Amino acid sequence: MNLQMRIELLVRLGKYILSDDKNWADAKHRASLSNPWFTPPFVDLAVKNIAEQFLSKQKLEQWISTYNFENVQPKKVGIVMAGNIPMVGFHDLLSVFISGHKAVIKASSKDEILIKHLVEKLKEWSESTLQRSPLGPSEHGEIHDLITFELMLKGCDAYITTGSNNSARYFEYYFNKYPHIIRRNRTSVAILEGTETTEELERIADDVHLYFGMGCRNVTKIFVPKGYDFVPLLNIFRKYSYFKDHNKYKNNYDYYLALHILNGKFYMTNESIILLENTSVFSPIAQLNYEFYSDKNLVVEKLGSCEDLQCIVGHSHIPFGRGQIPSLTDYADGINTLNFLINL
Repeated sequence: MNLQMRIELLVRLGKYILSDDKNWADAKHRASLSNPWFTPPFVDLAVKNIAEQFLSKQKLEQWISTYNFENVQPKKVGIVMAGNIPMVGFHDLLSVFISGHKAVIKASSKDEILIKHLVEKLKEWSESTLQRSPLGPSEHGEIHDLITFELMLKGCDAYITTGSNNSARYFEYYFNKYPHIIRRNRTSVAILEGTETTEELERIADDVHLYFGMGCRNVTKIFVPKGYDFVPLLNIFRKYSYFKDHNKYKNNYDYYLALHILNGKFYMTNESIILLENTSVFSPIAQLNYEFYSDKNLVVEKLGSCEDLQCIVGHSHIPFGRGQIPSLTDYADGINTLNFLINL
């Protein structure tokens, strides 16, 4: 299957994702039922961003325009996908597919319905295209061989894995002798200056709350100037007060609220999220850490050496509200996946 055929299939997939196809609607519904964190609005948002940011013909062609695919020798690339937010592993599959390698996927049990459904659509369309080709399937190679799913990854030439710090140590042990990208825990922060408009604060609310804050691009800590007034921020965060009706989220909120009360911690809350002064960039579900600063430049300098960061949101950084809208070149952990694959 040549590069142009792969691009055409991906563009068609993007249009399918944005369609009202009954089979696709059923797959999204089943995904929401199988994982309570995958609420229908968040599933719709995740797949919409994938279609618009990853699967337009213009963006795909611009993405690959600086790479040479002619000398790529097809390899088997194992992909261990995470399951924290809907379709979080799609970019890895896209990168392997577009580069001409064979993807062997270990999907997360928390997020396998959507990715498997879309791969089945690619196979269905591929068969139809190849049947009409004068060269026939044998000359192009079938997509059945290009994307497969396995419960355990063995015999691959390279590996791309995403998981926790603990699982990363496991992956390092088993895959160290192969070319690999092994991702660990990452999170994101925001730097506020106290001059943000109401619209910007609403966008910060999205950076914090989308997907219940479970993505590595979600803001889990904010840096604020000394004397910062948290009341407007907490009021705007009420946009997501409906989280209180989500059982799993509410359990997390109640647990950490009780923990802070028992430990005599000072905290702030709007009854759906807890704000706690804490030096850690990581915070649990239903909590947002904060830290005061007197010099913004020192904060930026400090964050520059933090290996746990996926991105920084704020003025002069990623715009507010764009944390969970990555582009094709916003590679996880800052590692250029496509460059890695082309140079295998």
